[in-house]
Amino acid sequence: MIRPPRLLNLAGERLARLYRQTGLPRLPRFPSLSRLSFRTKINCGIVLIVGLVSIPLAYLTWRAAAQSLQAETRKRGLVLSENLAMRVSDAMLSMDLLRLKNMVDELRKVDDIVYAFILDRDGRVLVHTFRDGFPVELTGANAPAGGAPHIQLLDTGRELIDDFAAPVVIVGTPFGTARIGLSRTKAEAAADRLALMIVFYSALAMVAALAPSTLFARRVTERINRLKIHAEEVVKGNLDLRTGPRTQDACSAIMACDKAACPAYGDRDRRCWLTASPDLNRDGPDSCRACPVYREQKGDEIQDLAETFDVMAVSLKTHLDELRRAERVLTRQERLLRTILDATPDLVCLLDERLTYLAVNRAFATFVGRDAQAIVGATDEQVFPVDEGAAMHGENRLVLTTGRQSDREVQLRRNRAPVWLHVVRVPVTDASGRTIGLLRTARDVTQLKQFQEQLIQAQKMESLGKLAGGVAHEINTPLGVILGYSQLLQEDVQPDSQILVDLQTIEKQAKVCRKIVADLLGFSRQAESAKIEMCFNNSLMEAVTLVRHAFSLDQAAIATDLDERMPIIYGDPEKLKQVWINLLANARDALDRKGGTLLVRSRLFAAEQKVTAWFADTGPGISPDNRSRIFDPFFTTKPVGQGTGLGLSVSFGIIKDHGGTITVASPVPAGFFDAALPADDSGDGAGPGTVFTVDLPLDHEETLGGKEAAGPVEG
Repeated sequence: MIRPPRLLNLAGERLARLYRQTGLPRLPRFPSLSRLSFRTKINCGIVLIVGLVSIPLAYLTWRAAAQSLQAETRKRGLVLSENLAMRVSDAMLSMDLLRLKNMVDELRKVDDIVYAFILDRDGRVLVHTFRDGFPVELTGANAPAGGAPHIQLLDTGRELIDDFAAPVVIVGTPFGTARIGLSRTKAEAAADRLALMIVFYSALAMVAALAPSTLFARRVTERINRLKIHAEEVVKGNLDLRTGPRTQDACSAIMACDKAACPAYGDRDRRCWLTASPDLNRDGPDSCRACPVYREQKGDEIQDLAETFDVMAVSLKTHLDELRRAERVLTRQERLLRTILDATPDLVCLLDERLTYLAVNRAFATFVGRDAQAIVGATDEQVFPVDEGAAMHGENRLVLTTGRQSDREVQLRRNRAPVWLHVVRVPVTDASGRTIGLLRTARDVTQLKQFQEQLIQAQKMESLGKLAGGVAHEINTPLGVILGYSQLLQEDVQPDSQILVDLQTIEKQAKVCRKIVADLLGFSRQAESAKIEMCFNNSLMEAVTLVRHAFSLDQAAIATDLDERMPIIYGDPEKLKQVWINLLANARDALDRKGGTLLVRSRLFAAEQKVTAWFADTGPGISPDNRSRIFDPFFTTKPVGQGTGLGLSVSFGIIKDHGGTITVASPVPAGFFDAALPADDSGDGAGPGTVFTVDLPLDHEETLGGKEAAGPVEG
């Protein structure tokens, strides 16, 4: 709570500070009320505020009266206790307890006496006024000090009690103690009533002074309020208002000037054109004091302040117009820069010297899967996975430390697929050459890497094809001789001899070599396919029919789920049948003689101009390392002697020659078999499986324009 004197000091300091901020000068004494200086008005206000001194005076008066009442109460208590001690001496000598009881009961009738009791010289209670039993702890709470009465303040938890202890002395010998307890309630109630009266009369005085003080404050603050309203309008952006009062006469009327071309002619909005100039001092030059216009139109400090507000508003409006024009230019440039950054597919970001993001473009935000605003203020560890973020942070820190540009390719993983980025880091410096940030751009070169790998693969395949063709022709002739003679020699040996067994082994292995040579010749053959219109489903069913019986002997069941629209493609039936048989054979070998299910599915995608075939099995699947090499020539996971590793390579080349693609996925997507097989047909213990996907284009005009439009093609 602020005391009244402090309130006066604060008010006086605030008014004085306001006056000092205005910097207004003194004016001559005894001017009219409308021309009083702002300082005079403040002094008048202070005179009124001094009237509030009655509040602390009232408080001090109340405190003095309360202390006087308290002192009188203590004196009264001492008199009552000493009087009781003298009256009970005879009764104590005769041990007349009934008389003692009557004496203390008489005291109990007084309103502010809480209790009274008599103690003998041994501290035993002889009589008391308590109805519910005497509180034992009260006997030692107070005692006469050195044979003189003693006063002790006691707190019962409900009220404060002044305990008076007066010794009972008979012939100079202490004979006991008389104790009286007086409540402070009566004294405090009287003090409160006195305080209430003081507050009432003080409030009455303040209310009586309220009317003249309000009238005076209104006269003083009316013009200041207008300045306040004008300032609020300026804050809202309304800079066209005028605060200064219009003059009674224009400069031309006072000076009897007839120069209508003068900008001040007839203008009553500006008191004096000379002092309104921002280049001159507020009081104007010395010549203004002799100017009739200046003397006639001169006002007080508040009018000067109002006109200064008007000048400030005009100046603010001019500067704001310039700022708006500059802002429009900057906004347009920023929009152009943002458009350029968001249009580029490169990942562009700017980091400060603490390696936190200051700005990113749309491609960067899309790549990391977060909003651009959420990335600003974050670090690499917060935006990227832990391992990638740590690596990027280290490389960024190295560029900031060395101040040298960094240019390298990095591999990241998104959606379990590798992504190659060509990352360029450029340090950003200030005017003094100090590195203050980092500009990082990253371009997705994954497709370029794939093209490079395909080019390398094509070159390798071409080299291997030439090598395979030459080796096959050189081996084929002696291999034919070995196979022929081994068959002839079998006719000349005994059926049960060891030589026959050896010759049969030679024949078997020679046939294996002949198969390898045939695959080599097929791999190296560069002749173009004889492509014709063919039914895609019929080609698949021919391959399935050829191998279904043989596969069933190995407990491998083939299920088909072909598109009923019988899509027509443009291709080489024999080569495509070779591809289907290779894929089916690989699926059968993946089952490892434990049995399982193979699913052949086809679908026509007319909108995408392609037809797709899937070859899926329920085998153990393919490891990620093997998936990346499965189409390489001579790569196989079969035991020695059971595969050449050329089947998928040849199939890859055939599909590529048809303008299509072939890919592999493992494990098989969930639910892939559900639509084509019964729930119990996959068998228990089925593996994750593998699925080969072949996409072939519908690149023949008659296929789309005629055959498909005519309806399904009969096989």
